[in-house]
Amino acid sequence: MVLITISTDPDTAQASWARDSEFPFLFASDSGSVVGKAYGAFSVRGNLDNRNLFVVGPDGRIAYRAIPFREIDPTAYTELGAAINRLIPADSTGGN
Repeated sequence: MVLITISTDPDTAQASWARDSEFPFLFASDSGSVVGKAYGAFSVRGNLDNRNLFVVGPDGRIAYRAIPFREIDPTAYTELGAAINRLIPADSTGGN
């Protein structure tokens, strides 16, 4: 499983922030908002991508959406964890 965060921030700003905070995931820059527009996350009003979260399954399809992602709400992480667990085969987690 790979976690990628995508932001309209320049890649140099993201690299510095990721390095300083030692985040265990990849960062990608969407400075032209191409990805944001493709996923419906681009806001014309703010001219930037909204803070949304998508879980994309191994088949390339969106398996879960959090629009917007409520990063200060603990239930948002419970819902995210459940969505990810639905994509992981039981035998890969040590289950039956």
